[in-house]
Amino acid sequence: MHEPIFEQWWLARLGDHLIWSRLRLRDSGTAEVFDSSGTTLSYDSEDSARAALLDAEFRALDGLDEDDAAALGLPLEDLVPPSGEDAELPPRMSITLPSRH
Repeated sequence: MHEPIFEQWWLARLGDHLIWSRLRLRDSGTAEVFDSSGTTLSYDSEDSARAALLDAEFRALDGLDEDDAAALGLPLEDLVPPSGEDAELPPRMSITLPSRH
């Protein structure tokens, strides 16, 4: 298996949940997306992986500003990707957001 050369976290709001996904690029030129169900989806290129994430209404964390974060329901400084081994990540990849009053 090829080692990742780049890793990027993506997130989407689904109802009152914030859902994380992780994009990894491999030195072979392929890409994979690890989703909140613990599934790793393989793609033939970075572009196809990014297109799939965008189609699912995910946004790259490193491209968000304060207004984007507020629209997702949390301050930018609170948008911290989950950490841990892949087997530990799925329960940490879906966060219930505080209710808006």
